[in-house]
Amino acid sequence: MQRMPNAIQLTDLTHDDLVRLYTYPAEISAPFVRVNFVTSIDGAVSVDGRSGGLGTPADKTVFGLLRDLADVVLVGAGTARTENYGAARTDAGLRTRLHHHGFGGDAQGTPPRVAVVTASADLDPNSRLFTDTGARPIVLTSTEAATDRKQRLRDAGAEVIEAGEHTLGANDIREALGGLGLPRVLCEGGPGLFGEFIAAGAVDELCLTVSPLLVGGSAGRISHSPTGFPTPMRCRHLISASDGTLLTRWERLHGHE
Repeated sequence: MQRMPNAIQLTDLTHDDLVRLYTYPAEISAPFVRVNFVTSIDGAVSVDGRSGGLGTPADKTVFGLLRDLADVVLVGAGTARTENYGAARTDAGLRTRLHHHGFGGDAQGTPPRVAVVTASADLDPNSRLFTDTGARPIVLTSTEAATDRKQRLRDAGAEVIEAGEHTLGANDIREALGGLGLPRVLCEGGPGLFGEFIAAGAVDELCLTVSPLLVGGSAGRISHSPTGFPTPMRCRHLISASDGTLLTRWERLHGHE
């Protein structure tokens, strides 16, 4: 029987403590997929259609740290549009230190790239994703997507990768990111993309923030897929903030442990 770890008080942790709690495995031979979501106590994934309404100071701290640790921020096209995604902003000094200690990061401290999944290449080349200054965005799309759409995104500065013929599965996405030398993957949604990774057995970790709110309404869950794929997970840590926010990190169980 699994036991939940005792809650750690956020106020007892230094920034370096948080880095150690969330650092990716030191040895990664294939893309390691970490998913990050925030939800309300009653399971809502958004307030008025956006996840930002669930954010708390503690969640924002971990959100930024997870980006600091990643090689690439992966997101579905719907979430990129709804949340008005731009370039990732990270701590250049921390990313340089992580690199020198062998935990990813970047020797020059440059931020992670943002990769958007869209089989149809249906993105606005004038959106923040392409006009915001930062690391060159990646568009993962299909060979079937309209050639003119893909060319417009290339002209806007994106690196367009054809990762599937008609649709893009989790393994297609992982292979494409691995081919780009981006093994530390941080998936920020949406629920459909998360569901696709669950169905493929390709979720290595879930970092889930529970915001101290009841929302009600018709907001959806953090994942959805046509059928269920139960995946045993184990809680690595549970951090409690003074405002009631709970920060959890779950890892996939391999075999019978």
